[in-house]
Order: sequence, then C-alpha cells, then structure tokens
Amino acid sequence: MKLNNKNKKQAGLTLIEITVVISVLLGLIAVLFIGVQNYREATNKSRCIMQISAMQKAVRSYQNLENQVTGAALTQADIVGTGKLVAVLPTCPSGGSYTLAATIPEVGTAALTCNQAGHAPADVAGW
Repeated sequence: MKLNNKNKKQAGLTLIEITVVISVLLGLIAVLFIGVQNYREATNKSRCIMQISAMQKAVRSYQNLENQVTGAALTQADIVGTGKLVAVLPTCPSGGSYTLAATIPEVGTAALTCNQAGHAPADVAGW
C-alpha cells in the first residue's frame, strides 16, 4: 500500500511568520525601553527640583534664625555641614552640578541652581 503525502499538510510556522512575530516582539520591547528611559529622566528632574526646594527652605530658615536680610552674604558653610540645616550638599541625580547663590536671594528667586537643561523649577513665586 502506498501512502500519499501530497494531501497532508505539515503543522508549524513558516520562516516568514516567525520573522514577523520576532519583529513585533522587538518593536514592543523597544517601545518599553523608550518609556522606561523617559520615566527615569522625569524622575531625575523631579528629584533635582525637590532638592533645590529643600535647599531653598534651608536658606530661608538660615535667614530667619540668624536674622539676616535679603542680599546678605551666603556661603555653603553657613548651611551645609554637620550640625547645620543640611548635612550634605545634594548632588543632581542626572549628573549636573549645583551652584549656590553668593547672597540670600529675593523671595521668588531660587538660591540653588542646576546646570542641567530643564531642571529649573517652573514656579518659585512662593519661595
């Protein structure tokens, strides 16, 4: 008896189908990595702004505790150090650097600035 294999179809995927599935999966993974990178950048920006806000509060506390006027000289040693208002000068999570103002700033002006683009607080009116 002779078997006829012409009418039987083999189960499985063709090379083109496998390639399409792999390319779709790679596309989804790429979108995931882009989303994670954007999330990380936004998180670093938020942390930087929070650190600038904390330093601003420390400067205002120093101004009130020491009866300083706006425009008085301000050094890092006045605020940062053991037993001071801030134990350690914060560092930008994105690798930027902070610059502390040389004088106590006017209300509405940040005392600490970051050199990274986009890391400036949008509104410092109440500061």
